[in-house]
Amino acid sequence: MAVTIHEVAKGADVSVSTVSRAFTMPDMVNAATRRKVLQVAEELGYQPNRAARGLVTGKTGNIGVVVPDVANPFFSAMLKGCTARAREVRHVVFLADAAEDPRVEAEVVGAMAKQVDGVVLCSPRMQPTQLERLVGSTPLVLVNRDEAGLPAVLMDSGDGARQALEHLAALGHRRIAHLAGPPASWAGEQRLQGLRAAAPACDVETVELGPFPPTFQGGVQAADLALARGVTAILAFNDLMAVGVLNRLAARGVAVPADISVVGYDDIEMSSMTTVPLTTVRMPMEAGGRAAVDLLLDGLDAGIEPEATHRWLPTQLIVRSTTAPPRQDSGSARVLAGR
Repeated sequence: MAVTIHEVAKGADVSVSTVSRAFTMPDMVNAATRRKVLQVAEELGYQPNRAARGLVTGKTGNIGVVVPDVANPFFSAMLKGCTARAREVRHVVFLADAAEDPRVEAEVVGAMAKQVDGVVLCSPRMQPTQLERLVGSTPLVLVNRDEAGLPAVLMDSGDGARQALEHLAALGHRRIAHLAGPPASWAGEQRLQGLRAAAPACDVETVELGPFPPTFQGGVQAADLALARGVTAILAFNDLMAVGVLNRLAARGVAVPADISVVGYDDIEMSSMTTVPLTTVRMPMEAGGRAAVDLLLDGLDAGIEPEATHRWLPTQLIVRSTTAPPRQDSGSARVLAGR
């Protein structure tokens, strides 16, 4: 049963109002009395009412986190980082799932504004004008979205794509499909730019396909189109899509990596558990969530809006078993396209 303010007052031999002021208006309480109140509160395990304290301090102790799809393991891992860091600094996270809908994103940020001290927007799909309208409603920090004037934690997706392309090129692949995800994904655009920049030096032709839903079914849908284009390797938008690709290839009798190579993106937990463990680009998901909370709180603790700074986090290619040199027999790509 929760300890009440009355029990703290009795234990410290002070009034209930003195206990309340000790937590909410410490300057109005004698220093020795406040120390005694805090000591008793700690011994009893008392937690002051967050809402009441917020009326005085102007802070709720709450942080909003908005994700495009809570079922996506990428965002689940990022949320884990957010909540872990928030818990360490005695904050509570309110979560909202925007269902890949920019209109919903804007609505939930507006609804959260008076209930939280600030909002972490993970991979927002909103247009720049929509984001601009939210500025001022509540402090914002973006993750994997670069917009002028807003603080952001950015994972180096472009360099991750370069690493993946160079790996495939070193194996001998020269015609590689890129499966795009949501059109409004900043990270997806960065990957595409990274591929386009690296392709000439690698002597690689990239076949750009999509957009596709960033899901298992999106990968199933994309696999047939990639095979029809006669590629020897596939770069998927994320691991969920890559797992869908693997499933569809197996159903068609296409062996991975003997017939075709597949690379994912994110390094979610299941990527190492597939029948053929997935080569992927590791995104620092939990670290990104923690960094976003830190960036938000840095500004709040100073009593100002978070500075429009960018914190870049590196990505890393994780080579497993879905990549290998392409088949050397004549017409192999044409044969695969016909399966």
